Amino acid sequence: MNFLKRISIIVVVALLLAAGYRFVADVSLQGGLENYWETRQRASELSDALSLVNAFYVDSEPVELDQLTESALEGMIADLDPYSEYLDFEKLKRLEEETSQEFGGIGVEVEMREETLTVVAPLVGSPGERAGLLRGDRIVGVDGESIEGLSITESVSRLKGVPGTSVEIEVERGSEKERFKVVVVRETIEVDNVRGAEMLGDGLGYLRISQFGKRTGSELKSSIDALIDQGMRGLALDLRNNPGGLLDAAVNVVELFVPDGQLVVFTKGRHEAMNEKWFAENSGETYNFPLVVLVNPGSASASEIVAGALKDSGRAKLVGEKTFGKGSVQSILPLSSKTGLKLTTAKYYTPGGYVIHENGIDPDLVVEISPEDEGHLIIQRSRLSSMPLEEFVERYEFEPIEDRQLEAAKTLLLEELGETRS
Repeated sequence: MNFLKRISIIVVVALLLAAGYRFVADVSLQGGLENYWETRQRASELSDALSLVNAFYVDSEPVELDQLTESALEGMIADLDPYSEYLDFEKLKRLEEETSQEFGGIGVEVEMREETLTVVAPLVGSPGERAGLLRGDRIVGVDGESIEGLSITESVSRLKGVPGTSVEIEVERGSEKERFKVVVVRETIEVDNVRGAEMLGDGLGYLRISQFGKRTGSELKSSIDALIDQGMRGLALDLRNNPGGLLDAAVNVVELFVPDGQLVVFTKGRHEAMNEKWFAENSGETYNFPLVVLVNPGSASASEIVAGALKDSGRAKLVGEKTFGKGSVQSILPLSSKTGLKLTTAKYYTPGGYVIHENGIDPDLVVEISPEDEGHLIIQRSRLSSMPLEEFVERYEFEPIEDRQLEAAKTLLLEELGETRS
């Protein structure tokens, strides 16, 4: 047997072994031979359907296959659960922005007032502040096009862009509705996740985590240290209406309060690779003051991981209402260089083995608040400090109300400190 023939045989054998290994791996991944063949058959049907539509659909122009394929993928994944979705290029880009907590923008906090995008406050040092935007300014146009009538999401997306690029904004100001245009150069804007840090009296502190991003743990530590410098002896940590975010950020928060090496959360999925455990890593340096966590049905995902870990460990008491019950893991699985799937692949469990998904976390002390009062409190927390009381009442048409959940948390904290409220 000559040399070339031997090489040919070796190459063929190697290819057959590789193909066999791939086949066995695919069968294992699909959960057995029957599932594997069914998946292959259905995939073939989908391919045939695309070909038939492209060949025989009534319109003379061929159907755009990219669009047709994306529609099929979107529908297939959307049918699985509310959290799985097909990610096109724009969705992948938006997801990256959300998780990094950074984006190119002008740096102003906005809300919709009378169907108009209105500046609540420019961020300190932001391009919006340097351009002279003021609280109450109404943004009515972007780059020569009106944004009146658009949703807040659509309007804000017009303001965002690549850092270093400029955007022309048309602004309406004052009761006379004077209009002018200003050009703002976008910059990378870092979003604060920890807000509203303040002393409540009696040595009690308060702060709110609005979402879990990559800097949440460090922001929380800095805010807590600042409150301790002001004499804080106990903390009310507000996770109400926090939709969640990054798992690592949730672990970073928990490990500020529990011993090194303590289990924070674990996951279980169909495949062994989806079964993971996360432990606190803090070199034994933790905060030991009394802690109460505020939760409600708007507390979801990473918020529930934090609440469940602190409750199971006995480190904190929960006050409020049962959390949302979104305790599933979404993995980003690439389909190509520009598309992918956000797919539910596992469920979260608290350290005590309680599954969060579709169950939620029960508070130690239930304090219910009506939807109307909750709406008022959300506005009150974010707006009351930025304007005179008279202007607040005139604009939002209600007097400030008592936050009964926070008051209950303060009572629990004082009891932990061995004190009672006068």
